[in-house]
Amino acid sequence: MLDDLLARARAWAADDPDPQTRAELEQAVAAVETGGDEAARADLGDRFAGTLEFGTAGLRGALGAGPNRMNRVVVTRAAAGLAAYLLDTGHRGGSVVIGFDARHNSDVFARDTAEVMTGAGLKALVMPRPLPTPLLAFAIRELGCAAGVMVTASHNPPQDNGYKVYLGDGSQIVPPADSEIAARIEAVGAMADVPRGDAGTTVDEEIIDRYLDTVAELAGDGPRDLTIVYTPLHGVGGTSVVQVLETAGFSEPHVVAQQEQPDPEFPTVAFPNPEEPGAMDLAMALAAERDADIVVANDPDADRCAVAVPGAHGWRMLRGDEVGALLGHHLLSLGRRGTYANSIVSSSLLAKMAQAAGQPHEETLTGFKWISRAPGLAFGYEEALGYCVDPEHVKDKDGVSALLLVCEMAAAAKAEGRSLDDLLDEIAAEHGLHATDQLSVRFDDLAEIPATIQRLRDDPPASLGGLAVERIDDLSLGSDTLPPTDGLRFALADGARVIVRPSGTEPKVKCYLEVVIPVDPEDGVGAARIAAAGRLDAIKGDLRVAAGL
Repeated sequence: MLDDLLARARAWAADDPDPQTRAELEQAVAAVETGGDEAARADLGDRFAGTLEFGTAGLRGALGAGPNRMNRVVVTRAAAGLAAYLLDTGHRGGSVVIGFDARHNSDVFARDTAEVMTGAGLKALVMPRPLPTPLLAFAIRELGCAAGVMVTASHNPPQDNGYKVYLGDGSQIVPPADSEIAARIEAVGAMADVPRGDAGTTVDEEIIDRYLDTVAELAGDGPRDLTIVYTPLHGVGGTSVVQVLETAGFSEPHVVAQQEQPDPEFPTVAFPNPEEPGAMDLAMALAAERDADIVVANDPDADRCAVAVPGAHGWRMLRGDEVGALLGHHLLSLGRRGTYANSIVSSSLLAKMAQAAGQPHEETLTGFKWISRAPGLAFGYEEALGYCVDPEHVKDKDGVSALLLVCEMAAAAKAEGRSLDDLLDEIAAEHGLHATDQLSVRFDDLAEIPATIQRLRDDPPASLGGLAVERIDDLSLGSDTLPPTDGLRFALADGARVIVRPSGTEPKVKCYLEVVIPVDPEDGVGAARIAAAGRLDAIKGDLRVAAGL
């Protein structure tokens, strides 16, 4: 077995066109050959434990040598497989637009992709510099492309990179396209046999201004008095957000200086994800210093939007479901007609709001590749800070346009002497308080992830947090409305629910909790929030025990 591993590693190194990763792999092989310790053998084994495959966000993994890492060989094979798929599905001579963020090697992977596309007889249109992911999704349809590729790992740690694939409708790939592309990737031979052409054509800057103007036009006439603090979290959203806000009539936001410029090392945060503890601390400190009305943030590729608001006990991050409810309420109040959609792990509140407004609602699997495909989509969101407010132009989550509409709502509320919290209270009073929480556990041993799900499948709890488990849905079996996906859904008494699933982008098991508390007019929303917090804590405690977390 060891001899086979070493042989595969030597063959990979010989085929690797990148001198850096080739040397890295040769050193790893040498460490094992010279009687290296168990850690050296484990490292080499992990590099060849499999091949990165298309998941919720396409390819994503740690940078490094070997098929189980992000590197030029893996990217070249992915590009060649995508090119073969496009040729086989009638897109000979078509265009592929390629975007990239500011992570390590993103520009290199974008150039490799362009050369493979032109080598296959396709046209490669490459974005001029690191730019937001939603701009790439916008460009696909605006430029009439057959497909799009975005080199990004979104909010993952600095050592990661990724590769998102979109088809000509501007949406991320879904079955069967993902497996059909994967089959063609598997059929790619030696790197030397992959035809390579030139580096393609650089997309004109005009497409960037067209996107930013389209976003700015989403904001209607209304108040603009709002003191905004913004952070791009060392990512690529900064200049886009500032331009959109100014074009829409807002004052220039106060940008967190330490996080303003793109930096692939993300030096001020443990994880460049606004959901992670501490990621928003600098922004909230600046907001307190500037007496700001709102804090808004993007993740590094600007497809997600985070919001924080001031309260009696300091600044508070709004949950993704709260922002989703606010945006849904805003668009419904503007008369936006069409389907309001959210993922199964998001709150059930949007469905009730849409029904009350006489608009259809659809529940989808997790990920915008599913949400964006809801028929007649008017608005879609997922609780992980992803919002699609303009599906006509961007059929993906867009942190820039969502940010603008949040600021528009906040300014309108301020002009009336109210806040976003007041709007949330009004929604709760009308539809009941829908409170959500999440239990997320990161694993070093990936085998523990399916084992945790299976433990709950084999021995499910009869109750959680004092609420009876009334129904268990094994999501892997699918349903009349949802394709199969790994996970379990526990329907509890009083409208509460718990969903447990493996993360599609990180080595985590994620548990999504929701309770619904009616609001008594005499006691008010505050009392409902206290009751909800206690109930969520109780469910979370029981869930830890039941899942062995």
